[in-house]
Amino acid sequence: MLFPIMPIYYFVTWSRNKLYDLGIKKSVSYGFPVICVGNLSTGGTGKTPMIEYLIHLLKADYKVATLSRGYKRKTKGFQLADKNATAETIGDEPFQFYSKFRNEILVAVDANRCDGIQSLLHENPEVILLDDAYQHRKVKAGFNILLTTYNNPYFNDLVLPTGNLREPKGGAIRANIIMVTKCPNDLSDNEKSKYIKRIHPEKHQHVFFSSIAYSDSLCSAEETKAIDKLESFTLVTGIANSKPLVDFLRSENLNFEHLNFKDHHDFTEEDISTLEKKELIVTTEKDFMRLKQYESLKGKLFYLPITVIIDEASKMNQLIKDFVNS
Repeated sequence: MLFPIMPIYYFVTWSRNKLYDLGIKKSVSYGFPVICVGNLSTGGTGKTPMIEYLIHLLKADYKVATLSRGYKRKTKGFQLADKNATAETIGDEPFQFYSKFRNEILVAVDANRCDGIQSLLHENPEVILLDDAYQHRKVKAGFNILLTTYNNPYFNDLVLPTGNLREPKGGAIRANIIMVTKCPNDLSDNEKSKYIKRIHPEKHQHVFFSSIAYSDSLCSAEETKAIDKLESFTLVTGIANSKPLVDFLRSENLNFEHLNFKDHHDFTEEDISTLEKKELIVTTEKDFMRLKQYESLKGKLFYLPITVIIDEASKMNQLIKDFVNS
């Protein structure tokens, strides 16, 4: 069966490259800093933590706006987050940005990034961060950050439906920074060098490595709990890849059951009824944004904060600031 499948795969790859060439000629550039964070694969590379990293880096010196699609929201068109925003009106990830940086940045959603940028201009942002827009052909960002996970790199993958890539791996050439995410904490310099050789970056590209650091405390809207004081709990995840979180919790020798839902899962009344019977629920920050609206879960619902640790962070920070200042 392999013989007839491969010609089809190469035809699809060739077609997508041609469509990209056509799309890039029609893309719009902007005279102010637009930074795109995205990936070549179908998800789970750590875009949300990366956007938050950039917000922390830039918000003190610039008026920052984030622009996302607002995946699975129940609204249409452009939406600028305000005090009435919820995960249903702007999507769970943008709502996470708004909840954490409410009075410090602008948070907007629009499936059409060109329209979204034009609408945002009325708010006079100085930097726009495009969340998950690497394949959005109509916008040509001034600076692209491409994410790929350490265990599932894009250079070992194929285009959908054969693999998990949204576009051919050659699309990586558009990136200014290639960030290898979810790396082991003990990754050696020698291993990094070997990995960079496999990426084979162009002269204009810089490769960085990042890992996830988990907090030692759980958070809710009302309180915190130390992880080492937990006896048992229910882990609830609705993300693309829950394995790193599960592995971390197991490494802490914690006792828990795991309810694993698909990415961006819409929790049903039956799901909530099941969760109401649990004594303690631990979830991700993204899932917390969708679940915290339920009064019946208050007092038992907590999330585990994470931070991104970037190797050679000062070098990367300078690259981004140099772009914004230019």
